[in-house]
Amino acid sequence: MNATRLEHDSLGEREVPADAYWGIHTLRARENFPISGTPLSAHPSLVRALATVKQAAALANGDLGLIPPPRVEAIVAACRRVREGGLHDQFCVDVVQGGAGTSSNMNANEVIANAALEELGQAAGRYDIVHPIGDVNCSQSTNDVYPTAIRLAVVEGLTAIRGELATLADAFEERAKAHRTVLKVGRTQLQDAVPMTVGDELMAFAVAIREDVARLGEAVPLLLECSLGGTAIGTGVTAPAGYREAVLVHLRDVSGLAVVPTHHLFEASWDAGGFLQTSGALRRTAVKLSKICNDLRLLSSGPQAGFGELRLPARQAGSSIMPGKVNPVIPEVVNQIAFSVMGADVTIAVAAEGGQLQLNAFEPIIAHSLLQSVRWMTNGVRVLRELCVEGIEADERVLAERVAVSVGAVTALVPAIGYETAARAAAHALATGTPIADAVASIAGMPREEVVRLLAG
Repeated sequence: MNATRLEHDSLGEREVPADAYWGIHTLRARENFPISGTPLSAHPSLVRALATVKQAAALANGDLGLIPPPRVEAIVAACRRVREGGLHDQFCVDVVQGGAGTSSNMNANEVIANAALEELGQAAGRYDIVHPIGDVNCSQSTNDVYPTAIRLAVVEGLTAIRGELATLADAFEERAKAHRTVLKVGRTQLQDAVPMTVGDELMAFAVAIREDVARLGEAVPLLLECSLGGTAIGTGVTAPAGYREAVLVHLRDVSGLAVVPTHHLFEASWDAGGFLQTSGALRRTAVKLSKICNDLRLLSSGPQAGFGELRLPARQAGSSIMPGKVNPVIPEVVNQIAFSVMGADVTIAVAAEGGQLQLNAFEPIIAHSLLQSVRWMTNGVRVLRELCVEGIEADERVLAERVAVSVGAVTALVPAIGYETAARAAAHALATGTPIADAVASIAGMPREEVVRLLAG
């Protein structure tokens, strides 16, 4: 039989695996919430953020004489261990849970307490020496710890995704410059429009992505508004005088982030505005990336019976039955990520609206949806750049042939020959298959060399 240790809470006693860093509160949460099969450790940024908050709280409590120095040092060492990637497998409660994040907070309290006991050379479960609630959770409540940790985790994620998006924009710009003189037919409503260059098309993607880097950055200051010290519903109950100021100083130092006190603790206890704005910015980015991927799929379609204007890097065989078929699998996976992000945004909006009175009980699904969206988007953007965009090439032969017969080019001649004459020339070219320069020369009575000069701009 596996060895166990006996722990107790307000509901009674339970046997906990002797080698587990988590305890009875985590045990009950594991039993109560077998929901998604996704443990808290699936969001390592949130695990690190919880440890960051606990470390700052321990230091503040030490400053105020609430916890003796040896205990503070042990808790800080345990928090550093978690922040450096240790013990993440012990953060095992399901990410989807009732209780407004209490199970996640208690899981962190227990793991850090038992890791601190290990630092002191004590056995797990010796809570008379380091207590999960009395020490690790001292001066805190789930109501201020959990949302603060979510915010720190999301800021970490935004830093990563903004970096990947900026690099993707650079890749599109490099490909744009490489194709800056390659003419092609532009299209509106899937119909031929005026000529442009492949460089124009790809540069537009780069500009659109850089705009979203800026929009995502606008969410960061909102997320850095911190409610630590508000404890239960913003009252600050159980937090001594001076704690709020002290914990913010240490949180800034430990996290390296410019956290600021929220302007109203009671409002901060239930408001999810920062999460809503972040999710909205992510949705905006996802929609635009999906549009770009739709364009890449369309422009590379064929290669014989489609547009066939761009060549995307071949990544894998595209069919189990059709030899030689290659599919645009990288844009396709980014499309699917975007669909998920759009759905997550709806979930976050409904969860934010569903909060009642002084606390939003649905922050766990907000956290999971937001952090998953950030992680998937970050991975997807990197894959799109590395496995697709950096290898984009244009089929210059196909493009040149289409530009030569494109009636859209006649628009450039309207100032010289008038709209009506240009329209007759376009209709003649379409009906006869005549190159547009020849059609205009015939209809407008102009030398072909002059038409070619005007078409070239």
